[in-house]
Amino acid sequence: MAALKNVQKLGGISAILEAIIYGIAFIIYGAVLVYPPSDANTIQELKFLSDNQTILMILNLIVYVLFGVLLSVLVLAIHERLKNTSHVLSKIASVFGLIWVGLVIASGMIANIGLDSVIRIGAKEPEQAMLIWKSVEIVTEGLGGGNEIVGGVWVLLLSIAALKGKSFSKPLVFLGCIVGSAGILTIYPADIFTEIFGLSQIIWFIWLGIFMLRNSQKSVH
Repeated sequence: MAALKNVQKLGGISAILEAIIYGIAFIIYGAVLVYPPSDANTIQELKFLSDNQTILMILNLIVYVLFGVLLSVLVLAIHERLKNTSHVLSKIASVFGLIWVGLVIASGMIANIGLDSVIRIGAKEPEQAMLIWKSVEIVTEGLGGGNEIVGGVWVLLLSIAALKGKSFSKPLVFLGCIVGSAGILTIYPADIFTEIFGLSQIIWFIWLGIFMLRNSQKSVH
C-alpha cells in the first residue's frame, strides 16, 4: 500500500515536471532563439545551428530524453491507479504510453547525434550538411516532434478508462479527451493541432499531477 502510494506521488511529480518542460520548450523555441530568416542561405542556417549547438543539445536532452523518462514513471503510475477498475483498457493505454516514451527519447537522441554530425560535416561541406539536417528534422518530427498521434491515443484511452472507473474527476477526464483528440488530429500536418495539443497538455499535466498528489491514498480500490 505504501509503495503504491509512493508510485502515485512520483507520478504526480512527474506530471508537473512534464508541464514545466513543455513550458520551457514553448518559451525557448518560441521567444528566446533567434532563427534565421525564411530566405536564409545554407551558410546562415548552418551558422545558426553552430552558434546555438550547446543550447539546442541541452534542450533536446530535457525536452525529449528527460521528458521521456518522466513520462515512463507517469505511465506506470496511471496504470496502477486504473488497472483495478479498467484492467484491459488501462493495459492498452499503457502500451501506447510506453511506445510514446520510446519515440520521444529516440527523437531527442537522433536530434543530438544528427546535430553534432551536421556541425562537423558543415565545416567542409555546408550544402551536404544541411541536406543531412533536413533528413534529421524529418525523422525527429515524424517520431515525436510534430506528430503526436501515439501520445494522443494514450491520453484519450486513459481518460476513457478513468471515466469508466471513476478514477479521475469528470472535468479532468473531459480535458483529457480534448487533449487526446487534439493529439490524434496531428495526423493532419497543420501546426494548429500540435499547438493545441501542447498547450492543453500543459494544463492537463498540471491538473493531473495535483490530482494524483492529493489522492495518492485512493490509488487502490
